[in-house]
Amino acid sequence: MAEIAKTSRLSVGQIYRYFANKDAIIEEIVRRIVFKKISLMTGNAHNLRQMAENLAHRRIGSLHVEHPRNASPERSLEQPEIDHALMLEVTAEATRNPVVEQIWRDAEGQLFNEAKAMLARTYSHLSDDELAARVEILAVICEGTAFRHLTTQHADPIHLDVLYDRLFSRLFDPAMLPPQP
Repeated sequence: MAEIAKTSRLSVGQIYRYFANKDAIIEEIVRRIVFKKISLMTGNAHNLRQMAENLAHRRIGSLHVEHPRNASPERSLEQPEIDHALMLEVTAEATRNPVVEQIWRDAEGQLFNEAKAMLARTYSHLSDDELAARVEILAVICEGTAFRHLTTQHADPIHLDVLYDRLFSRLFDPAMLPPQP
């Protein structure tokens, strides 16, 4: 709460004028993070070549883009890592608080469904189960990489980039696309 108050330039008491309780604050934080993730997915985040490079270099939640110097804190270069840390905190809180667990499950479901819908637009011939499996694999890779961001990277990013690229090429093989009319 102290960090939220500091960032928002409000006192803790003032924050509670806008939010009924801590769960409402968590819900808003999660909503904003999910919105940003969906914006990334529907922007250029579906670029598998870029995703392979980002994962290889452990760039979390963003493409390799420059942000203006005087942009809002929500757009800072550190914000994707802060968002990831916040989501880890929400996940931990969800193990203790059923309200937060439901917030987390709803957000995860929204992200999963958006990713599946995005893939369905390109791979419309894949069944719902096949799309779900591919999204699940991508989620595990991205979330695992985000978690490992805090550890020592034991593999050379250049080699990882090649492997991720091969994996994505197999997972989303252009030969799987139906012929164009």
